[in-house]
Amino acid sequence: MITSQEDTKELIDINNTNSIPPEKLIRRVNGGKKPNPAKPKTQIRRVNGGKKPNPAKPKTQIRRVSGGKKPNPAKPKTQIRRVTVPKTTPPQVKPVTKVTPVNFQEDIDQLEAGVRLDVIPNSNQPISSKDAIALQRELENLIGRVESANLAASVHNGGVNVNKPQSLKAETPKLGSTTTTNLSLEETLAQAREVAKNIPVLISQKNYALVRQQWLKSKTTLWQQFPVNQRIAQPEIRAVWLDRGTIVKAGNEAELAKIFDRLTLAGINTVFFETVNASYTIYPSQVAPQQNPLIKDWDPLASAVKLAHERGMELHAWVWTFAAGNRRHNELIGISADYPGPVLAANPDWANYDQRGQMIPVGQTKPFLDPANPEVREYLLKLYAEIVTRYRVDGLHLDYIRYPFQDPFSGRTYGYGKAAREKFQQQTGVDPVKISPTQRQLWQKWTAFRTEQVDSFVGEVAQMLRKKRSYLILSVAVFPLGEYERVQKIQQHWEVWARRGDIDLVVPMTYALDTPRFQRLAEPWIHSTKLGSTLLVPGIRLLSLPSLGAFDQLQLLRDLPVSGYALFAAENFNEKLDEILISTQGKVQNTKHDPIPQRQPFRTAAFRYAALQKEWQFVWEKSVRSPNFVTTSANFKNQSQELQNALNQLAILPSASNLISARGALTRFQSQFKSWMSVAVPENPYQVKVWENRLITIERLLRYGERRVINKAAFN
Repeated sequence: MITSQEDTKELIDINNTNSIPPEKLIRRVNGGKKPNPAKPKTQIRRVNGGKKPNPAKPKTQIRRVSGGKKPNPAKPKTQIRRVTVPKTTPPQVKPVTKVTPVNFQEDIDQLEAGVRLDVIPNSNQPISSKDAIALQRELENLIGRVESANLAASVHNGGVNVNKPQSLKAETPKLGSTTTTNLSLEETLAQAREVAKNIPVLISQKNYALVRQQWLKSKTTLWQQFPVNQRIAQPEIRAVWLDRGTIVKAGNEAELAKIFDRLTLAGINTVFFETVNASYTIYPSQVAPQQNPLIKDWDPLASAVKLAHERGMELHAWVWTFAAGNRRHNELIGISADYPGPVLAANPDWANYDQRGQMIPVGQTKPFLDPANPEVREYLLKLYAEIVTRYRVDGLHLDYIRYPFQDPFSGRTYGYGKAAREKFQQQTGVDPVKISPTQRQLWQKWTAFRTEQVDSFVGEVAQMLRKKRSYLILSVAVFPLGEYERVQKIQQHWEVWARRGDIDLVVPMTYALDTPRFQRLAEPWIHSTKLGSTLLVPGIRLLSLPSLGAFDQLQLLRDLPVSGYALFAAENFNEKLDEILISTQGKVQNTKHDPIPQRQPFRTAAFRYAALQKEWQFVWEKSVRSPNFVTTSANFKNQSQELQNALNQLAILPSASNLISARGALTRFQSQFKSWMSVAVPENPYQVKVWENRLITIERLLRYGERRVINKAAFN
C-alpha cells in the first residue's frame, strides 16, 4: 500500500509513455502503482483520494491523488504561511551525465501495462494468437469464479441459491449485441462457454469486432450472476486502510464511530489506522515533534482503539517509516511546498539525498530519512514503542519501508545521506557518490548496503515489538515488483523479512482496474515459496473500481490459496459496495464473530475446512454415480472426517503434538484428493483446483500458527 496514490503521483512528471492507438485490444492503462505519465498538453489536477489514480488517457485530465481528503483549493491572493527550515548542506556529489527523465518509464508501469486486458468495443483491429488465448482463458476463469461463488452461496443457504440477478430485457440479443438478458445461472454459464469456445473460430474468420462484442456481453452477464445478495465468505482477513483524510473529516469520536459502524456492518475485521503521516502523528506524541495540525482537540488513535475493540475488530497503527514529508500535505496545511516535514526540519542531518544532492528526487514529492543513520533508527523505534505501549493497538503496519524509486542506468539513484556515505566508506574505502552503475561489483555492494539498512531495521522493529507486546502483529505494505528489480529500484527485500519470521503479514499493493491484471500481479506472490510462515494479504484499490469488479477480485482471492485481503481505502467505500459486502460477508446477527486468521489461525483452519466439507457433500449429492463412486466415497468420507477431528482438536487445544497430528492428516488427505475428485467431479476442474487451493490455505494457516501460537507459547 503506502499512501500509494501519492507514490503514483511522484512519477507523473518523470514518466513518458508513447501513446498507443485506442484501437488496440490490449492497451496500457494504469490502475495501481505508478500511473502512465501525462501526455503533452494534458493538465494535472491535484485531488486527494485513494491509492493510485487512473492513468491519463489522451485528452483526459490526470488527477493527482494523495493520502487524505480533497484539500480546499487555494483562493486567489491567499497568503501561504512560510515555515523556516534549518539549512543543511547536501553532499557534494560526483557530476553525472545529464538525463531526461521524462522519457523514462518505471518497471512498475511496464509490469501493469503488460498484463492489462482491455477490450475495446466494436474495434475490428486484429487480435493476435496470444491475445486470443488471454481472452478465452479469462472468460473461462470468470465462469469458474461465478460457479464457485454460487456454490458457496448455496451451501450457506442450506442448499438453496436465492440469487436474483438484475432484471433486464427478456428478448434474446442479436449476435454481437452488448445488451444483456434476464437469463438463469445455467443459461448464462452455457452461453458464456459457447462464446469462449467460438473465439478461435471467429478470429480465424477475421471477425474481430464480434469477438470483442460477445466477450464483453458475456463478462457483463456473468458479473450479474454473482450472488451478491447472499452470504458466501469464510473466515478470512478483511482489512481496510483507514486513511488520514477520512480521520480528519470525521473530526471527533462520534463521527469516527459512524465509520467503524459502517466497516463492522461490511464485515471488516482489521483496520490499518493511519497514525504517522509525513512525520506528523495523528495523536499527541511526546516523541514526535508535532501532531498533525489538521487534528483539533481530540486523540483519534485513542478513539479508534476503543471503537474497534468494542466491535470485535483489530486496530493496527499504520505508520510511514522512511518517508519524512509530503508536498501534497504541505499544500493542505498551507505551508511552503519545500518544507521537509517536522522531523527533518528539526534534524536536517537525518536527511537522505539523490546523486545530485537533492532531498526530494526529481519528479517525486517526498523527502526520505536515511535508514543508515543510527539516530533516525533510534527515533523511529522510540516512536513506535510509544504507540504500542501507550495505546492497546493490535499491530503495527509499516509503510514506505524502502527507499524512493530509482533507476541507476537512467541517472536516478538515491541513498547518499551523511551517515550512509560515512558508513559505506568505512566498510569499503569508497565514497558511494563516486561509484557508477558500470562498476558492477562496487555498485552491487552499494545496493546490498542500502538494502541491508532496511532489512536490519525491520528486524529491530520486530524485536522491539516482541519485547514490548508479544501479541502484536507486524505487517508491511510492499510493492509487487519482481524480487531482483525491487531490490535494485527501491531496496525493499520483503522475502528476507518473511523468511526470518520478522513479519506476520505481507500486503502487496496489487492494485488493478481489471481482474486479469490483478491476478497476474498477485499470483506470483500467492504461489511463492519464499515467504516462510508469513501470511500474504493482497491489496485491492477501490478508487474507480466498479463494485462488481471489486467483488470479482475478492472472489478470485477466495478461489486462490490466500487468507484474506486489504482494501484501499475507507474513503472509497460507496453505497453499492456497502450493500455487497454487508450481504456477502457482513456480521450475522446473534452469532459470534468468525475467527480472525492472524489472531486465531487454528480455529480459522477448522472453520474453513468445515465449509469445504459442506461444499463437497453438496456437489457429491448431485454428481453422476460412476461404478467406482461408492468405494471412493467411503474412503474419502473416512479420511475427511479424520482430518476434521484433528483440526478441531488443534483448535481446542493448541499443542505441538496436536499440530503434528493435524499436519499428518492433512498431508495424507491432500495426497489422494485429486484421485477422489477425478471420480466424483470429473467435469469441473476449476472447482477442484479451488478446493486444492483452500487446502493449501489451511496448510499455511497451520504453518503460521506454529510460529505465532506453538513456538510463542514454548518461548514464553
